[in-house]
Amino acid sequence: MRKLASILLLALVPALAGTAHAQRRPGTLCPDPAHPCGDFKPHELPFVLPRDSMARDEFRSDAFYAVILRSAPKCSIRERERRAAQALFPGRKVFSQRFECDFEQDSDDAESNITYTNVAANTAFLGVYAGATREQALRVLAAAQRRFPGANLRRMQVVLVYP
Repeated sequence: MRKLASILLLALVPALAGTAHAQRRPGTLCPDPAHPCGDFKPHELPFVLPRDSMARDEFRSDAFYAVILRSAPKCSIRERERRAAQALFPGRKVFSQRFECDFEQDSDDAESNITYTNVAANTAFLGVYAGATREQALRVLAAAQRRFPGANLRRMQVVLVYP
């Protein structure tokens, strides 16, 4: 009987995991790259979107801290660089600003309807999710500065701009 219960539990866990994000409040971030939510591109920090039919110009995530690993001219940070940084932070989403960028059709790079608050509009950045609290973020910043000496801390939100 115990074996049967264990087998049933193991069978249900993956099915239930898929519904976990659907039950979360709109605006909630999904910063673990192993457990993304929604239909976001690899370079975007995903968050739970509203499931109503209300017309909006934009929708914002909850506020969070990010470590900005590097800034550069607009549209100049490519997907291969983001993937390389992601390998250094396996449990934290590494994301980049691609809002209003026009890349080749067959490129790994993609334009985005996602932008971020508290950053310059004409600048690209490579960031890593650092946590909901300043204390969490300071620990991530200390680790990041070993590889990215100019890294800095930023409090921000993800913004989906509706087309």
